[in-house]
Amino acid sequence: MAYGFGGGFGGGNMQALMRQAQKMQEDIARKKEELDNTEFKSSVGGGMVEITMLGNKTLKSIKIKHEVVDPDDVEMLEDLVASAVNDCISQIARAEKDAMPGMPGMM
Repeated sequence: MAYGFGGGFGGGNMQALMRQAQKMQEDIARKKEELDNTEFKSSVGGGMVEITMLGNKTLKSIKIKHEVVDPDDVEMLEDLVASAVNDCISQIARAEKDAMPGMPGMM
């Protein structure tokens, strides 16, 4: 009995599998690029601090209302900024998980 590659996994089937894998890679790259360019916004402290991040976790903008800037309470402002950044990062992680469920490294 001869063993070879001529069975159910040879020739055209292998080419079809490779095309399917290439299409999947292209779809993943397209979704990742789309997600990277999506804006995520967070507003904390009743709108006192607002941040915008891109899906690639680039900080695009920070807006801080003058009323929250208190030289005697810098820690509160630091906490608000950290909270807004962490909220955006959580939003991005959820969007990654929703866009590409089950993909390693996308959570």
